[in-house]
Amino acid sequence: MTTPAPPRAVVDLHGRSPWSVLPPLCLGFFMIMLDTTIVNVAVPTLMKDLDADVTAVGWVNSAYLLTFAVLLLVTGRLGDTFGPRPVFIGGLVLFTLASLWCGVSGSVEMLIVARAVQGVGGALMTPQTMSMITRVFPPQKRGAAMGVWGAVAGVATITGPVLGGLLVPIGWEWIFWVNVPVGVVALVFALRNLPSLPTAHRTFDGIGVVLSVVGMFLFVFGLQEGSTYDWGTIRGPITVWGVIGAGVVILVLFGLWQHHRGDDALMPLRLFSVRNFSLANVAGFAVTFAMTGIFFPFTIFLQVALGMTPLHSALVGLGGSLLSGVVAPFAGRLSDRVPAKWIVATGFAVLVGVVWALSVLVAPDVQVWKLVVTMCFFGIGTGCLFSPLANVATSGLDYRNAGAGAGAFNTNRQIGGVVGSAAIVALFTSRLAVEIPAAARTAAQQLPEQARQPFVDAFAHVDQEALAGGAQGSFPLPDGVPASLADQIGRTALDAVHTGLSAAVGQTMTLTVAVLVLGLLSALAMKGVRPVHHEAPPAPAPVDAVA
Repeated sequence: MTTPAPPRAVVDLHGRSPWSVLPPLCLGFFMIMLDTTIVNVAVPTLMKDLDADVTAVGWVNSAYLLTFAVLLLVTGRLGDTFGPRPVFIGGLVLFTLASLWCGVSGSVEMLIVARAVQGVGGALMTPQTMSMITRVFPPQKRGAAMGVWGAVAGVATITGPVLGGLLVPIGWEWIFWVNVPVGVVALVFALRNLPSLPTAHRTFDGIGVVLSVVGMFLFVFGLQEGSTYDWGTIRGPITVWGVIGAGVVILVLFGLWQHHRGDDALMPLRLFSVRNFSLANVAGFAVTFAMTGIFFPFTIFLQVALGMTPLHSALVGLGGSLLSGVVAPFAGRLSDRVPAKWIVATGFAVLVGVVWALSVLVAPDVQVWKLVVTMCFFGIGTGCLFSPLANVATSGLDYRNAGAGAGAFNTNRQIGGVVGSAAIVALFTSRLAVEIPAAARTAAQQLPEQARQPFVDAFAHVDQEALAGGAQGSFPLPDGVPASLADQIGRTALDAVHTGLSAAVGQTMTLTVAVLVLGLLSALAMKGVRPVHHEAPPAPAPVDAVA
């Protein structure tokens, strides 16, 4: 183990530019963020090819986000203890191999397991990207470096559906296999360019690991699977709300244990005594919730209600993806010159308006160009968020807590995605069960009187989730329907599904709007000062830079 050195935020790379560390870090981070959204465009395809319902396919995302979120605290501390270089490389190898496994999965259960392992690899990498940037770049260049990092996050997250739309027609497996060549290139750069940095000795918080993992699993499982069990009994005395409550209790115990552990905790609570760090965590939660909360229902709407192919539905967000990549570097550099709170607040204000507009626009007769223009503003909003938030969150971290701080920030950010995925799926499925039958009752008025009640009754006895997934033959014609009415009833049923689905999507998006308002309020409550970086003795700490 390396002997701890005096705390220094900037290290000497023996003449090499600090920018040389960005290629492997950005490539690895690109894959991680890409896989948070790339699955969404393949949801209807996965439901059909793997014979799975919308809740099971929702777990393909949630399993990844869950393992990612609950392990970030551990992996952040691993980076502090063993150095970010070996932890990042180990995570990169695991993530790449798990991507290969995802592509060869023959069932939704196997795919969920492979995605969970993929999340472990992502958790190993993510805190090291922020930690290494914080420790290698001098303060006056850190915002620009975070700008590049933020551009990667924004572009990858919005590019996921676009790339998925290109790959799904070839085969859904390729949305995972595309990571393999990228991972190999990133590994070559990592072995050549990443330096070995001084480490800090920390004792392992095994109890904290168990409490955080168990608590988050119970909490998210209850939210995600609640609708499956009608928010009632799961088995015997075990209920959905009992599971959620147990998760909350365990997470409270985790917080108390972290307070007891002090600086040796997985998530040192003293980090949250800094106002801007705490508020940056709330804002990070909100933006990741929004990224999950918009794409899952919106993609289903585009492909089912509007009848778009996966590629065409993905192209709706292409303009936003490009604009996010353009805006993020400027936002990062600007956060070194003006108070970051105003950049973050602007981004949230834009997103609040965008998601509210989408919730109003979603309808079977919407003009697609309106959705395209709206998604362009979505890209501008996300471009204003990632870099300044990361800059605020990492300000003042020395090498002993750089990994823990990055881990805590990314944990809260990813918890937003986990909770967002669970809450959105739960709300969406519950609204489907209400809105599709309601639309059927309205649409039935177009039918001859003798066909109306059988039509409404038929909708009450079919799987609304299967209808929303576009499953063929999900709506069988009622018994005794004359052939002369069959075509009319088929068209009326289709109109009812599209109308009910659109209403459910719009209502689901209002939850995302509310969370984004929380993020906006958090940004406005931040201190209006430029980020301050701790720099203890000015002399740089020598490192073993890998040639």
